Amino acid sequence: MTGGRSAGILLHRVVDGERQVLLGHMGGPFWARKDEGAWSIPKGEPEGDEDLEATARREFAEELGLPVPEGELVPLGEVRQSGGKVVTAWALEGDLDPERVVPGTFTLEWPRGSGTVREFPEVDRVAWFPLVQARVKLVKAQRELLDRLVEKHSFG
Repeated sequence: MTGGRSAGILLHRVVDGERQVLLGHMGGPFWARKDEGAWSIPKGEPEGDEDLEATARREFAEELGLPVPEGELVPLGEVRQSGGKVVTAWALEGDLDPERVVPGTFTLEWPRGSGTVREFPEVDRVAWFPLVQARVKLVKAQRELLDRLVEKHSFG
C-alpha cells in the first residue's frame, strides 16, 4: 500500500492502577504467524469525503462489531506507516469486553494467483495490553500514538 489515509480510535482504560490499551491482531494470512508488530488500533479508510472522526467511529464499530463507547475523543494527531499510509487517531477512555467482539471481514485471493477468493476477519483477536507490552505488539509506526496518549493524559 502506498499513500492513503486511515483513521482510528485508541481505546484505553485503567485496571488495578495500570493504563491499558485495546488492540486488534490483524487478520488474514500475512499476519497469521506474526505477533510482535502485528497488532493495530481499530482503524480504516474514509468512504468518499467522509470526515476522519466519523471514519474512526465507523471503522471501530465495523472492525469490532461493537459500538464506540461513550466519551470524549482526544486527538492524537497523525502517524505515517511504513507503506506511506497516514493514520489519524483519537484516544478514548472507555471499556469493552474483547469476548463480545464480532469482527468484520474482508475478501482476498489466497493463495495469491490461485483464483480462489476467501474471506478473512479484519482482526482475528482483540485484547487489552499494558502500555509497555502494547509498545511491542503494535505495528511500529503506531507506537508513537502511545507516547502521545501518555503526554496528553500525564500518565505512564
